[in-house]
Amino acid sequence: MSIMRESPTKLPDPELAAVAPRDPLTWLFAYRLILILILILMFSYPDHAPWLASSASNDPRHARLLLALQAQSVLIGGLFLMLRWPKREHQIEIAVFLDILLYTLLMHLSGGVSTGLGLILAMVVAAGALTMQGRLSLLFAAFATLAVIAQQVYTELYATSTTGTSTQAGLLGMTYFAVALLAHVLARRLRATEYLATRRQLDLADLSKLNDYIIQNMTMGVLVINAQRGILLLNHAARRLLNQPQLRIGEQLAAVAPALDDWLAQHTLDASRRKRTVLLLAEQELHISAHSLRDFHSSGVLLFLRDQRELIRQAQNIKLASLGRLTASIAHNIRNPLSAVTHASQLLAEAPGLVDDDLHLLDIIRRNARRIDETVTSVLELSRRDPSQPQVFDLNGWLTEFSSEYRACTAAAQQDCVHLELSPDRVMVAVDPRHFRQILSNLCDNAFKHGRRADHQAQVTLRVTRLADGDAVQLTVTDNGPGIAAAHLATLFDPFFTTSSSGTGLGLYAARELAQANGMELEYIAVPDAGAQFRLTFQSNQDN
Repeated sequence: MSIMRESPTKLPDPELAAVAPRDPLTWLFAYRLILILILILMFSYPDHAPWLASSASNDPRHARLLLALQAQSVLIGGLFLMLRWPKREHQIEIAVFLDILLYTLLMHLSGGVSTGLGLILAMVVAAGALTMQGRLSLLFAAFATLAVIAQQVYTELYATSTTGTSTQAGLLGMTYFAVALLAHVLARRLRATEYLATRRQLDLADLSKLNDYIIQNMTMGVLVINAQRGILLLNHAARRLLNQPQLRIGEQLAAVAPALDDWLAQHTLDASRRKRTVLLLAEQELHISAHSLRDFHSSGVLLFLRDQRELIRQAQNIKLASLGRLTASIAHNIRNPLSAVTHASQLLAEAPGLVDDDLHLLDIIRRNARRIDETVTSVLELSRRDPSQPQVFDLNGWLTEFSSEYRACTAAAQQDCVHLELSPDRVMVAVDPRHFRQILSNLCDNAFKHGRRADHQAQVTLRVTRLADGDAVQLTVTDNGPGIAAAHLATLFDPFFTTSSSGTGLGLYAARELAQANGMELEYIAVPDAGAQFRLTFQSNQDN
């Protein structure tokens, strides 16, 4: 008995219980209702049932009265099912035991075991075993067997005429136990199959969510178009690249991107090949890669959208990385002969009898050798850039210290030309102080070099502001010079770009590279008649 009462396979994951099928008690109620309706129909027509072997002149009125009571019990069970009281297991047990009792009485009133109505009890035992997932199945079978045997014993002792034998009652009992065992095995297998199907359903749902998360967070735009040119799928990057933040699934491609729709209409895609092109969409050039989906049920097109400027920028970064390694190797080989030239010029300057023209030529050699050495040093610093080691510090205090050191290391005319506009609140940032110092030094040097005017000297202002959301901090470096010409803005941060005959063209490039290495963003802000303005944006560190 204990073997049949063991718990079924439980759902270890709460999510599995959430997607479990409907309560079997509902199916048990439906089965009981259909069965009682069939029996009522059988015992209602004709009025006189000659096929009944009842001792009461084949009068089915008592059986009909019993079926009416059974119908009322089924309806009351449905009411308890709606009220969810008592517990599910208790409702099933009460229903099964009550069915066994009433159908045994029905069998007795109908003529005993010989009528074949005892098979209804086998159906009751099977239904109880399945709805209880195999538990109490032998108990149901034992109760049904005892009921049938008791009915047969009563008939043989007190009935004037007997139908059926004890052997038939015993065979029915054996049938009940066989049905209980088979129902128990079937219930366990159904439970295992149900758990596996539910587990697969959750796995597929999780995989679908993961795929959707990956697609939505891709930097590349993804569009799936069906055969009618309607949008089946798109991600956030596609909305951004098409400049359609409110774009929804189901809209027609022609209404969103007519140029892309025309291009698809003019090109037939082969399933084994892909088409690529560059189109002007939403006032920007997009690289389009189209893949046919003819092997799928949707029979549409899969489109990948990428910003052409970003692709060019990536290609340029690759070229610059290769060029940087080559340039660093060349610079290293230049430094040794350059040192010899510089040392020889110094020795030559100490020679007696040099005229002014000779001294002028030596000065040209020294100035150009110094310029080459600065370029070589800058290239080697970029190629051997140390990894960022961020530290948390107060930006206001750090800028105060930096301005004092910068004034001390520059010419006397610049000592009063660095102004600070600090934040009234304490601002904590996490960057590498060495890299941060080099960035500000390059920006300040650039401001004093190019921010001069004939009528006044250059002035530099360092302004700290916190954005409205409180998470980002901006540091603005502004001079009072003429600003940067619009024609130079596109190549402002390119390496070796300079408008000065004595510059290396690596200052701003190095500053932006160091800023990106520390999670900051360096950009130029064009403000009319306000001088050159460079802005550093980085995340504040409020936790510290």
